[in-house]
Amino acid sequence: MFTGKTLLITGGTGSFGNAVLKRFVDTDIAEIRIFSRDEKKQDDMRRMYSNEKLKFYIGDVREPDSLRDAVRGVDFIFHAAALKQVPSCEFFPMEAVRTNVLGTDNVLTAAIEAEVRNVVCLSTDKAAYPINAMGTSKAMMEKVVVAKARTVDAQKTTISCTRYGNVMASRGSVIPLFVDQMRQGKSLTVTDPNMTRFLMNLDEAVDLVLFAFEHARQGDLFVQKAPASTVGVLAEALTELFESQSTIEVIGTRHGEKAHETLMTREEMIKAEDMGDYFRVPADNRDLNYAKFTEDGSEGLSSANEYTSHNTDLLDIPGTIKKLLTVDFVRQELSGARGTQL
Repeated sequence: MFTGKTLLITGGTGSFGNAVLKRFVDTDIAEIRIFSRDEKKQDDMRRMYSNEKLKFYIGDVREPDSLRDAVRGVDFIFHAAALKQVPSCEFFPMEAVRTNVLGTDNVLTAAIEAEVRNVVCLSTDKAAYPINAMGTSKAMMEKVVVAKARTVDAQKTTISCTRYGNVMASRGSVIPLFVDQMRQGKSLTVTDPNMTRFLMNLDEAVDLVLFAFEHARQGDLFVQKAPASTVGVLAEALTELFESQSTIEVIGTRHGEKAHETLMTREEMIKAEDMGDYFRVPADNRDLNYAKFTEDGSEGLSSANEYTSHNTDLLDIPGTIKKLLTVDFVRQELSGARGTQL
């Protein structure tokens, strides 16, 4: 599907962008374009890969003009540019709106104008039943995806969305923080040990995106089935894995945190298609005939359950350790800690 094609990755210098790039760079894809605001990270990436397939574009998804040149001649777009940190979005919600909502609209508008073949947008479990600004902005992003998908010819541009849980050891996540605290002999700062979080690694996140590129219909949402653990179990698994004497310090929940994360709402579960390792949630393509909302009902809502980090497969400490060992960052840090190569 990608032979001789051009892929654009917005937010391409982030964790997801790097993971997608690593998957594609040695294939027979023709060109990979990295679009981001950070010239330092782009320069680091340019030096690291030193590959003629890579092209770098400085720009911001908030600025439509900077996108137009980047999308010209592109076949596929992986839209990962976003503000992701829950606390910062709580304090600066309009910044989340400008990047996550308006920025996505700009990307999709540019893609439609350039007749890009396929666009996959990255969302998060925090968009389901959102309680914080980051999740709310991502929920609005998903609505923008569906609204844009309704207006475009699927023969020219297919637009879809992937929703993922916590990606282990991604930038700003808790695992690198815990590892750093153990290195310094500090306590592991846990907000609430009974909180549950989905666990997936970057390779699985990329697999989800590739699945969406291959199977998407207009406006689809794709979700990967994933295990979870409590934050307390995750902290204990790390201390056991690294043979650390660090204790656990409970510091209380942060702004906008949930006790459990939701990957699919009850309403989405009713219409979801089970595709093995993934769920497909088709877009709601009803028009503005209000009878469809006020008079025509649907069965099954009362019998459905949302898909959460509390009712999925909950891993114990050995299971969490096994999952942690699938993460490159953890294996590398463990090698350094023990002075051996795993």
